[in-house]
This record gives sequence, C-alpha cells and structure tokens, in this order.
Amino acid sequence: MTFKRIKPVVKKEFLQILRDKRSLSVLLVFPALLIMVVGFALNFDVKHIPMAVFDQDKSSQSREFIRNFSNTEYFDVKYYIGGYDEVDELLNNDNARIALVIPPDFSKSLSLGRNANIQIIIDGSNANTATTAIGYMSVIVQTYSQRIIEQTFQRVGVKMFLPIDFRPKIWYNPELSSAKFLIPGLIGFILMISAVISTSLSVVREKERGTMEQMMVSSLHTVEIIIGKTLTYLFIALLASVFVLVVGFVFFDVAVRGSIFWLYVGIFIFLLGGLGQGLLISTITQNQQVAFMLAVLSSLLPTFLLSGFVFPIRSMPIMLQIISNVTPAKFFLIVVRSVIVKGVGVEAFWDQLIYMIIFMVLMITISSVRLMRKVN
Repeated sequence: MTFKRIKPVVKKEFLQILRDKRSLSVLLVFPALLIMVVGFALNFDVKHIPMAVFDQDKSSQSREFIRNFSNTEYFDVKYYIGGYDEVDELLNNDNARIALVIPPDFSKSLSLGRNANIQIIIDGSNANTATTAIGYMSVIVQTYSQRIIEQTFQRVGVKMFLPIDFRPKIWYNPELSSAKFLIPGLIGFILMISAVISTSLSVVREKERGTMEQMMVSSLHTVEIIIGKTLTYLFIALLASVFVLVVGFVFFDVAVRGSIFWLYVGIFIFLLGGLGQGLLISTITQNQQVAFMLAVLSSLLPTFLLSGFVFPIRSMPIMLQIISNVTPAKFFLIVVRSVIVKGVGVEAFWDQLIYMIIFMVLMITISSVRLMRKVN
C-alpha cells in the first residue's frame, strides 16, 4: 500500500467535491459562518437588564442609591413608577425584569443609623437571568452599605477595620467573557458535525450511484479506499478549522494563547475519530437521508449535551457523567480550552489525547472491518 495507489481515490474525491459547489461551501464556509452566527447568538453574559424603580422616598440619598444601579452595564433603569400595580404590569408584559422598591423612610433610617429595608422583585421565569441579577444586586447593595458604614466611622473619627480583605483575581478570562468559554466549545461542536456528516454522506452517495462497487472491483484494496476518502475529508476539515480559528480571533477576540502545534495535534486526532464515526454510520445505512439523520443524532446531541460545551458535566446526574465518557468532544474541549484559553502545555491534557486516540482507533477499526465484510 503506497500513496501512489491511494492518490487516485484522493483525486477523485477532490474533483467530486470541487464540482459540487454546494458541498464545498458546506464543508469550508459553513463551519466559519456557523461559529459567527452561534457565537453572537449564544451569549451567557447577562447585561442591560431592564429595571423599574418605585422610589417612595424621593430624596437625594435614594437617587444616589439608584445611580449605583444605572451606572453599571448590568442594569438599565427604564421605568420610574408610582405603585405596585405598575410593577405587576411591567413584569407581566416583560417590559422589566426587576423592580426596586425604596421605602419612604429610606434616607431617614440611614441618617439615624438604622437598617433601611429595600425590596427587590425579580421575574424568575428565566432562572439564569434571575440568579445572575441577584448576584449583581447583592454586590451593589453591599458596596453601598460598606460606603455608608465608612462615612459613619469617619464622622466620629474612627478608622474602619475590615477583618477580611477579599480581593479575587481571575485567571485566563479576567473579563469573564462568555465568548472565550463558548468559542472553543463551538470549534469542537462544528468540526465533529462536519466530519461525521461529510464522511457518512460521501460513502452512502457512492453506494446510491453504484460507483462504490466499481471501486471495489478495481485493483484497490478496501483499506486504500478508506484511507483515500479519509485523507480527503481530513484535509478539508483541517482547512475549515483554520477558518474557524480566524473567525474566532477576528470577531470574538479569542486568540490561541498556547501551542498551535498541540492544538492541531488534538484537532487531527479528534477529526480522525469523527471521520471514523462517519464511516461507521455509512456501513449501516443505505440512503443519504438516513445517514444524515444518524450522523446528526450521533454527533450533534452528544457534543452539545454531554461534552461540557454548555452544561457543566459535574452538575449532571452520575449516570450521565458516566455516559459522557464515551463522548470524544468532552476530551477535545478540555484540550482546546487548555490551549486557547489557558495557554498551558501538553502536560496538562496528555491524558485527554490518550482517550481521543482510543476512540479514534476504535472508530476507524470497527468501520473498516464492517466495510470490508460488506464488500466481501
């Protein structure tokens, strides 16, 4: 088996793809376009939450307190209302997500050194937004309260002492940008779908046209045909990964902080596993419609749900955590995030590469054996 024998298969596949402009655009342009669309649409940063204020005190101090919310990027104070009935209307119509109610004795209580009870009414229909908003508001209220205490101590000539000085330092993603978390995950998500779908449809298309049988009766061995097809789509997928990384950098400022070499070692192994999975699907289906459905179900759902792309694996039930261990994207995402976001070396993710190699070998071996049996 030499490349000279495999070359005709590779050439045939390339010519076939180049003739089909739609397939070429799907393989090369679609991944970059998809990461752009999903990257902008799928955003976990909770900002500019519409807010209503029912200020019953109407003092300079209550207005100063409200400014602590409006001066942040997290809240947009859009409505100043005069009663609880307006709170109900705004929350029911989704015009506001939060209502801040300031009591009539707010400034008086603070000046006398008493607790000033404020009320925060939150729309809990979106649990993620509500939980995040509570966290933001708690920090704002605590910061304002601390400032009041410091001013009180200064007036009596006493220096305030905080027993614990809490200063968090965030590594790798100090802006807490959801793009730097999502884009690496999208790379794995898109590459897996593209690899599995393209390979499975390619082989099934050959079956439907009858050209697979012609190739089998030629002097080429089944393994040579498999390698030829795999090399073709591997090259195209690697090229698509370059486009995806460029889009991630240009549009989302997600740069590769670590080694490009180890990143592409991970991508190479991951793609081979995906191509092997696509070949396996092609051996158990007879038409492109069924092959497409199986490819989507076996690549999209596990990669989206069980890889840690969106949902933390440690938060899942034990059974799903066990099932996630057969999802190659789980290990690939660790590699990609380690290289792109953290910028660490291979010593941090070598074991993930081993798991991916095992999956790759299993997929290619099983699909090759099944394909050879069907031919024989």
